[in-house]
Amino acid sequence: MNIELRNVPFSPPDMGEAEAKMATEAILSGWITTGPKTKEFERKIAEHCHTSKTVCLNSATASMEMALRLIGVVPGDEVIVPAYTYTATASVTQHVGCKLVMVDSQKDSVEMDYDKLRDMITEKTKVIIPVDLGGVIADYDKIFAAVDAKKHLFKPINELQEAFGRVVVMADAAHAFGAKWHGKMCGEIADFTTLSFHAVKNLTTAEGGALTWKNIPGGIRKDGQDWNEYLYKMVQLYSLHGQNKDALTKTKLGAWEYDIIGPWYKCNMTDVVAGIGLAQFDRYQGMLERRQEIVCRYNEGLKNCNVSLLTHKGVDWCSSHHLYLVRLLGKTVEERNEVIVKMAERGIACNVHYKPLPMMTAYKALGFDIKDFPNAYHLYENEVTLPLHTKLSDEDVEYVIENFIEIIK
Repeated sequence: MNIELRNVPFSPPDMGEAEAKMATEAILSGWITTGPKTKEFERKIAEHCHTSKTVCLNSATASMEMALRLIGVVPGDEVIVPAYTYTATASVTQHVGCKLVMVDSQKDSVEMDYDKLRDMITEKTKVIIPVDLGGVIADYDKIFAAVDAKKHLFKPINELQEAFGRVVVMADAAHAFGAKWHGKMCGEIADFTTLSFHAVKNLTTAEGGALTWKNIPGGIRKDGQDWNEYLYKMVQLYSLHGQNKDALTKTKLGAWEYDIIGPWYKCNMTDVVAGIGLAQFDRYQGMLERRQEIVCRYNEGLKNCNVSLLTHKGVDWCSSHHLYLVRLLGKTVEERNEVIVKMAERGIACNVHYKPLPMMTAYKALGFDIKDFPNAYHLYENEVTLPLHTKLSDEDVEYVIENFIEIIK
């Protein structure tokens, strides 16, 4: 097929005058670190997710770590994650010093094996971190069923854990902001939800993330404080060195003095990037709709090919259409890699989601072996991720489809 060469990047940020204006507004205001734009962005995210509070931080990774620290995960505890994910899901367990437990995928599904998950829950398990891969919400009915089945083993060591009375479920929803599941929005499904606004995400602040959570059972702490207010305050402390006044509060006349409550961390969001996020938020519904259009066109174009596609929509759920995963049925790793190279030669950037964690040096060093995760490996060995972003024109989409079909024949 003689087709004029095009340049189709994998996932460039969709930025324009609106984002530049909001970032500039923050810069010229004289307030560039955590301030009014960050707080406004937090309010908008919480409203969108139907949650009471959201804290914006500098990454989803920081959000996951802050959540583990809020929950009180300590050395000796266990946290379960899927083997088929990006390192951030698992690396945060090492930041807090607990034991990392991995569960294999289901056969021919990017979701974790929920039966194996139930079997892996022990009296040491404190948190499960499901991944909403590609923007598709995991089956939280099955996850909570597994947790409830092992509720009798749970041994709380602090007041928050007592409030739950079971293993806490924390969603790695880095791909899923805007997704819907059984009448609920991403953010109000798991106990805690972590979001990413990294440069390649559907909504971006260049770098950034957020932590949100459902109302805590009981609502009120033993000291009379509201749980939502308490958790919000604690994340503020954790993310700003344990300082009991943020910079905005300290600017008030005579209010310079502050205390350090704990020797903690530095991972706050700035108003410059929050401004970008606010501009993106105003455009977000249209961006989601465009992604859905592209996925529909890909599905139609590839329906007669020998491939398996990630399903993005069902009767009562809809993903955020973040990634377009294609499995080349019957192909080997080498054949998959050759397809990616040939696509690149035609100007089309593709990717792989994911190389399972047990194949990575860091996790091999922790004792993990890919032989123990055969389903995750089989997902990886012939997977190709096609470009999916709102900078794609209709002509780009057709170009990707035509070349991909020709190459995989």
